[in-house]
Amino acid sequence: MELLLDPAVWVSLVTLTALEIVLGIDNIVVLSILTQRLPPEQARQARAIGLGLALVLRILMLFAISWIIQLTYPVFSVVEREFSWRDMIMIGGGLFLLVKATQEIHASVEGDGHASDTTAKASYGAVIAQIALMDAVFSLDSIIMAVGLAQHIEVMVAAVCIAIAVMFLAANPVAEFIKRHPTTKMLGLAFLFLIGVALIADGFEVHIPRGYIYFAMGFAAVIEAFNIWAKGRRERSAPPSAGAESKKPGTRAVAADGAPSGGGGSVAGRPARQGKSTQKPRRR
Repeated sequence: MELLLDPAVWVSLVTLTALEIVLGIDNIVVLSILTQRLPPEQARQARAIGLGLALVLRILMLFAISWIIQLTYPVFSVVEREFSWRDMIMIGGGLFLLVKATQEIHASVEGDGHASDTTAKASYGAVIAQIALMDAVFSLDSIIMAVGLAQHIEVMVAAVCIAIAVMFLAANPVAEFIKRHPTTKMLGLAFLFLIGVALIADGFEVHIPRGYIYFAMGFAAVIEAFNIWAKGRRERSAPPSAGAESKKPGTRAVAADGAPSGGGGSVAGRPARQGKSTQKPRRR
């Protein structure tokens, strides 16, 4: 009850929730791209499972916070550069995103065949495994940030639950939008590549301000929105390409054999009547 009456607790909850939602943009983009190849029903189920795993992992990591803090301690050094378990997890997750984005871009450009039911079932398990891997990477980064901003574990859990709920509401609309507009998929893959580079940089303690990354993503998304809007206007204003031409008044229809239908041509399948011959008969 004392926490509910403390204004500082509410300030930290709002701040942490906002930052968790902003960091969740990466998670939503990754979920949308990883589930694109699945059938619609399996894709929705995979996104729900992925967000559920993200919630469970974040809460478990919060209750194991002392172990999480130990992941930031140096484990080994290379050329006077110390690496911790967190650094290696970030580098591994970033490399995975780089490889995945490259494979998806290659498949989108070169094209691939239709997958069979066996391939689809196998890919569903692979997608769930990939989502679980990326949930672990994003959850670790999220929890380390939460520990630095809040001091009460109840506030951290509440912020994580609110952020996951917002992500759950946004995941399906974002994925459906990417599916309806194929050009946005390439944009999402570029974002995936950018997120991978940022994770690798974090692993080497080269922190790229997230504001720069999200500004670039937002600017590119606005430009793509204008492109989609302009394309829709062109499609609505374009004249119909199919359909027979309307007859103009004062013109006669032309039959298939080139004869006009209103004169000596055949009407309704009957031969035309021959007119009287004007030639005079010969005299004997």
